[in-house]
Amino acid sequence: MISKKYSQSLFVIIMAFGMSIIMSGVVTAVNTGIDNGFLERHFNSFIFAFPVAIIAAFTMDPIARVFVEKITTK
Repeated sequence: MISKKYSQSLFVIIMAFGMSIIMSGVVTAVNTGIDNGFLERHFNSFIFAFPVAIIAAFTMDPIARVFVEKITTK
């Protein structure tokens, strides 16, 4: 089992994974259509998108937390 101290990082990685799968699939479908070769094109765009999503998620995480703290009440 994974230690609880890694839960926030694991959450960010799982969210980045899910978001990059969905977004790369949608963008690939919109730009090239869903036909023969779609899964290969989707996979190729996902391979590019996932590292970008991880960097973006870890960069935005502390910024979003501060913003949420400011706009929410107890």
